[in-house]
Amino acid sequence: MSENTFTVTSNATPDGTEVAPQQLVENLGGQNLSPDLTWSGAPEGTRSFAVTLFDPDAPTGSGFWHWIAWDIPATTTSLPLGVPREEPSLQQGVNDFGNRGYDGPEPPAGPPHRYTFTVHALPVETLGVDPDGPHIRARFAIFSQQLASTSLTAHYQVTN
Repeated sequence: MSENTFTVTSNATPDGTEVAPQQLVENLGGQNLSPDLTWSGAPEGTRSFAVTLFDPDAPTGSGFWHWIAWDIPATTTSLPLGVPREEPSLQQGVNDFGNRGYDGPEPPAGPPHRYTFTVHALPVETLGVDPDGPHIRARFAIFSQQLASTSLTAHYQVTN
């Protein structure tokens, strides 16, 4: 078995830290900007990447999807701070807020929530998924085909 060398980092929101204020939604004082993400060590056969942001602690019974992006070219090894909702170099699905692209944390008051940013290495150049369709289709295509994935997790808590 080979050592997993596929890794992801973020200057804005490093693994294990609190989500940076700029990543939060506006009504929590944020700018609703996706964090910068940089990855390396993708496995052989990677032809594209996908990125997801998931909150497993949302009180929905099934978590909350904040971002689903795919068809990121295999030559790409990073995304900048603040990926636009209509970025032409990738596809972005409609998140659980009902918006295309990234929407940051907005947990209810209570215990901390975990936010898991994952980069998925895929063996296809395109998922062939309609970004206007339910994001479960993109997530199914991502998770059922991924060659490898790497994640970082940050947290955020509203205390009032």
